[in-house]
Amino acid sequence: MVVIRLARGGSKKRPFFNIVATDSRNRRDGRFIERIGFYNPLAAGKEETLRVVQDRLTYWEGVGAQLSPTVARLVKQAGKAAA
Repeated sequence: MVVIRLARGGSKKRPFFNIVATDSRNRRDGRFIERIGFYNPLAAGKEETLRVVQDRLTYWEGVGAQLSPTVARLVKQAGKAAA
């Protein structure tokens, strides 16, 4: 099954997450199919906290990909912020 989830990057104590579409059997930070966006929880000032390519997200949802609970929460927050 394809799942859309966070893959951790960044350095120690400085997390940075890529939002990726991947097979659910792959490791968290392992191989992925496509990078859909990113989430930077430590963004300060005018830095961008969250970016999601919405058309690719809807495509993957349309072909049956499941969102992880965290990604679902982030997408929902981004939708509220855009409105």
